[in-house]
Amino acid sequence: MRPSSAPLVLAAALCLLAAAAPTAPADEALPGLAELRADFDVEALAADGMRPLVERFETDGRAVGRRWDGPDRRLPGTPWARHLETWAALLDGLPYERFDVEARVDWLLLRQRIRYEQRRLELEATAAEEAAALLPFAAEVAGLHAARRDLVPVDPQAAAVRLDALAEEIDALRERVRRAEDDGDADADEAGASGSDDDTDADDAPVTATRVVANRVAGEVRDLRRTLADWYRHSAGYDPLFSWWCETPWEAADEALGAYARHLRETVAGIDEDDTDTLLGDPIGREALLVELGNEFLAYTPDELLAIAEAELAWCDARMAEAAAELGFGDDWRAAQEHVKGLHVEPGRQPELIRELAHEAVDFLEARELVTVPTLAKSIWRLEMMSPARQKYTPYFTGGEVISVAYPTAGMEHDDKLMALRGNNIHFSRATVHHELIPGHHLQGYMTQRYRPYRRTFNTPFWGEGWALYWEMLLWDAGFARSPEDRVGMLFWRKHRCARILFSLRFHLGELSPEECVDLLVERVGHERRNATAEVRRSIQGGYSPLYQAAYMLGGLQLRDLHRELVGSGQMTDRTFHDAVLRGGPIPIDLVRARLTGAELPRDHRASWRFADVEDRDARPDGRR
Repeated sequence: MRPSSAPLVLAAALCLLAAAAPTAPADEALPGLAELRADFDVEALAADGMRPLVERFETDGRAVGRRWDGPDRRLPGTPWARHLETWAALLDGLPYERFDVEARVDWLLLRQRIRYEQRRLELEATAAEEAAALLPFAAEVAGLHAARRDLVPVDPQAAAVRLDALAEEIDALRERVRRAEDDGDADADEAGASGSDDDTDADDAPVTATRVVANRVAGEVRDLRRTLADWYRHSAGYDPLFSWWCETPWEAADEALGAYARHLRETVAGIDEDDTDTLLGDPIGREALLVELGNEFLAYTPDELLAIAEAELAWCDARMAEAAAELGFGDDWRAAQEHVKGLHVEPGRQPELIRELAHEAVDFLEARELVTVPTLAKSIWRLEMMSPARQKYTPYFTGGEVISVAYPTAGMEHDDKLMALRGNNIHFSRATVHHELIPGHHLQGYMTQRYRPYRRTFNTPFWGEGWALYWEMLLWDAGFARSPEDRVGMLFWRKHRCARILFSLRFHLGELSPEECVDLLVERVGHERRNATAEVRRSIQGGYSPLYQAAYMLGGLQLRDLHRELVGSGQMTDRTFHDAVLRGGPIPIDLVRARLTGAELPRDHRASWRFADVEDRDARPDGRR
């Protein structure tokens, strides 16, 4: 299955480079284990912590990525893979048992990061097999790029021959893909990418592809086109013979790559070049989801997480029915939600509302001594209005030091204006401004820049989005909602976080199509269809990790359970608990728990924390959790 958060690695085609590429062996190109060991004082690491090691791993890794940046950069045996192997050996040789809990947390984070990257290499190589028939020319482009990086002199006449053959190969391949379409051999729901099974010459056989694979490979072809253009521009004009021989064949190869990418995207995948409305994602499958869960130190299967989401959603439904009854709508939550959606400020007044809501949230926190809010953090956040184009992907606020506000603009279609007004009404906004600013993302960013900033390399949405969602739950319990309209607003978002678990995991498990994901948000949460479509689009096409959408509610549940464990038992106050979480850096909540409880953390630590059990999800008599 396709891995997450990384371009498709062209493994099947690029393995041909292993013996032919003129690069130095990875062992000679990178610092060896002995050199790395000499660079670090083990006694200092044991006494002062792992920060120097974490920062060096990241710095070296970025350097390796810049130097070996071709399409074959993440194959087994390449410098990137060797970088991971060497650092894994370095970690294994450290005196882990002498480390304190913070150093052990860093060691476990770095070890898990390396293991995760190594596992992704395997998954990427497996995923590439289904696209191999669509990219037989990738090794040629990668070879030219590798020679340029190694400063191998170019033979202009020989390069021209290679470029001419490359253009012919790509044009012939596009014709084979077209013939498969004409022959009706492409099955968008079942087939991967393959050649014909009949007696046709393999070099002339039709090549079929699903819409998903075709769209994915179209992106890879565009990357190869940019790589080839960089290779050409490196010598063009500087070497007169190179330009004389290569200009025309390069132009032909460049055009062939562009035409092939367009054919895959527009004809096979069915997405016009300027299309921003089609929903087409790339599910990664159960095996890759389990890898992602392990990387987040979660001791749950996807099916268990779906059960947790359903239980949390049932609790929200019950509370929503109560609010609807208070508003005079009986148990008709949809009618109550429609009423609340109509309570929005006039166009042009949204920034004023945001300012008022931001100040209200800070006053609420400080009056109850829930968390430390530095003076500078209260002063430096800024507000920007979101463009109409971006609102197609993000129909609500996004936040941090800058809160980006979605609201109608004069040029929008009339229906889009109405949906933007309704989706960003007063009470929905009151439930999200604190999520984006203080105590949510802005306060998080402020603190992570100042406390253990090196841990930002391990940034996880379970800490980032989970923290902001946790505050929605805590503020609910603290009585932040002043009216049934406020409760409807808070419950809309809480239901949305539950539904994000349901639609994102089921999409990646292959159980829901993108269109069915939209339907789920409309029917079970009450989204405007335009906004639901935008939410799904950014989830499956926006470069998010496959667990990102699930991380909101699940991270929030982790922090809530930890709050009960430490604050509920009287071991910590609200303020000390929240400050300690913020000052430890954006790491998996399982390791936040280890930090705050002083856990032993053995070298072979694996997540076992069961922070949410479906059997115990009954609400308290007062309706809170």
